[in-house]
Amino acid sequence: MPRTAFLFPGQGAQTVGMAAALCQSLPAAADLFQRASAVLGYDLLGVCTNGPAERLNATDVSQPAIFVASLAALEQLKATEPDAIQSVVAAAGLSLGEYTALAFAGALSFEDGVKLVQARGRAMQAAAEATPVEALVSEARGADTFEVANLLCPGNTAVSGSIAAIERFEQLCAQKGGIRTVRLAVAGAFHTKLMRPADEKLAEALDGIALKAPTVPVWSNVDARPHTDPSEIRSLLVKQILSPVRWEDTLRGLLADGADRFYEIGPGRVLAGTLKRVQRKADVRNVAA
Repeated sequence: MPRTAFLFPGQGAQTVGMAAALCQSLPAAADLFQRASAVLGYDLLGVCTNGPAERLNATDVSQPAIFVASLAALEQLKATEPDAIQSVVAAAGLSLGEYTALAFAGALSFEDGVKLVQARGRAMQAAAEATPVEALVSEARGADTFEVANLLCPGNTAVSGSIAAIERFEQLCAQKGGIRTVRLAVAGAFHTKLMRPADEKLAEALDGIALKAPTVPVWSNVDARPHTDPSEIRSLLVKQILSPVRWEDTLRGLLADGADRFYEIGPGRVLAGTLKRVQRKADVRNVAA
């Protein structure tokens, strides 16, 4: 039997129209969106289906949207390839996707997961909006916040910080021989110290959430290691807000640990691409939302 790892996408994977066809054809997927809407207080599937993009891309909306869409895609896999579920030995997710991995592995109930990613999204949105213009101007004079935020795969690194620093970075990349840069559809300098006090707000939200030992190890973005202890997972989720995402190390760790079949479950195909950059011959399959 193959040793399967499930990979779940993070923020930026959202697109208007995602999960619409899935919910029309699969009652279990539609049910997840109905349950999520009851928790959130608005029609989540309606936003995913019709947008507008500005609302879907808002951090406090996109995080629950991707979380639920990914778990809806998982329902599709359960219906079409039930054996795939039985062969899973580990799960991982990119930033937000770590919460989806924990929900899949039973460490987090679906409703608690929706509440938690909504709280996380609101805290991160608030931290992004609270960065004062005056502070960014001051940093642009030589003390910019500008850090590596995601170590995705060879040749693909996400950096995050002030707008001024980002603009200078883009100019330098062009001057250094046309290094390609792409701005991501996120609302702030995630996984840097500019996200304070979002980490404290997330810790408060986590205090009210029951975490169980996952049925399979879930790899943390913070240390690129598998974890099953709920107290460790809780602490690492808080640290993740300000820490760089060690995604390349996570993929290499999963491969070294014997994973030989991967499923990217949810909207987008970014994670399959990062895995292929790490191991060109990796067996990776997409289950789209």
